[in-house]
Amino acid sequence: MPKIIAKKQDWVNLGFKLFSEKGISGIVIEKMAEKIKVNKSSFYWHFKTKNEFIQQLIEFWVNNETEQIIRLTNNEKSALQKFKTLIKLSYKKMPNQDFIFYLKRYAQKEKRIKSIIEKIDFQRIDYVKSLLQGMGYSELDANIKSSLFYKHLIGYHEMIRYEKQNVDYQEEVRKELNQFIDY
Repeated sequence: MPKIIAKKQDWVNLGFKLFSEKGISGIVIEKMAEKIKVNKSSFYWHFKTKNEFIQQLIEFWVNNETEQIIRLTNNEKSALQKFKTLIKLSYKKMPNQDFIFYLKRYAQKEKRIKSIIEKIDFQRIDYVKSLLQGMGYSELDANIKSSLFYKHLIGYHEMIRYEKQNVDYQEEVRKELNQFIDY
């Protein structure tokens, strides 16, 4: 007999994984309940609607893929060391990497989500810009280079999406980034 209740975080973890694999079509409450081995009423114990659940997945993504990386990076003293830590954390291949890919696709239908993604993109670029300025780049150069950095990051993850990441990925990334950012 299945459990009646699962923890909210169990639902979010599974939902994040499934959304990363299939996008919104992966979020089927009945199938998720089977995987967690609970009744689907457990879902509605924690979330009023599927839209509320999607919002929780987005908040989970923002916290883990943006805010946590910024917090960990900010533990370093110098802008240069923060930048190096950012490279280490953000270029590392992680499970569920396709979450943003599917979220951007979903955002084409859901304008409120599109604005969240735009806000996060701006936050990420602005953070890199501040690091680059701390490393001595002018505001104009830091603005251009931070945008290039972000586009490189997205392209990098797209290129290794189905590949095994090299152990020395940081050195590979450094060589590429040094074409427009000296660090």
